[in-house]
Amino acid sequence: MELASQLTPKLKSLRLSGILDTLEVRNKQAVAEQCSYVDFLQRLLEDEVDRRGQKQLDMRLRRSHLDPNKTLEAFDFAFNPSVNRRQIFDLATGGFVERAESVFLLGPAGVGKTHLAQALGHEAVRRGYDVLCVKASAMLASLHAGRADGSYERRLAQYQAVDVLILDDFGLKPMRPPAPEDLYEVIDGRYGKRPIILTTNRAFDEWPELFDNSVLASAALDRLAHGATQVVITGDSYRAKGPKRRKEDRPE
Repeated sequence: MELASQLTPKLKSLRLSGILDTLEVRNKQAVAEQCSYVDFLQRLLEDEVDRRGQKQLDMRLRRSHLDPNKTLEAFDFAFNPSVNRRQIFDLATGGFVERAESVFLLGPAGVGKTHLAQALGHEAVRRGYDVLCVKASAMLASLHAGRADGSYERRLAQYQAVDVLILDDFGLKPMRPPAPEDLYEVIDGRYGKRPIILTTNRAFDEWPELFDNSVLASAALDRLAHGATQVVITGDSYRAKGPKRRKEDRPE
């Protein structure tokens, strides 16, 4: 305790106060094992690096708006055999982020699109990327509000600059001007730089009709689809099966 009190002001001034969390334990370990000064210092610094890494991970997760339960480990692959497990795990390695290639998860409601999109988001966060998960309609509403209060450029920059943008439920609600234009600006700002993970229950050939301008639709979708990976999921709704599954799993 005396050692900690002596070092506290100096560690705080160097912004290394996290070392205090393990200083006493590491000091006892060093005495018991007769460690060299260098070994003792190395262990303290490793503790600090681990602490800072965990703190940064926690911060990225908070900013991402990802559901903490929607991870790859928590996804029930057995429920829906139509999910290409190998394709999902290949995507989870993060190569699509490095190549700035978008990912589309297409299929009917309840088959696990949102869960898998967020699971890929979690994997990206673990690899040090900043992720933002948002409903497509909520993003467009936010940009529309930004036009009214003068924060449009700041909001647009946020959606353009984040390493991985997850747009959930694309096409669920109709887009009215200026939403198509705003969506184009987001897509164009990310094109060739940062990927979009997009979930939708609309087939790709239906997407152009969501825009009120065929030229704008063509430009936006050409950029969005360039190099993109499509994950098509079929089968029954997990949510629709939920009550039945819980009843079957209930002990007699």
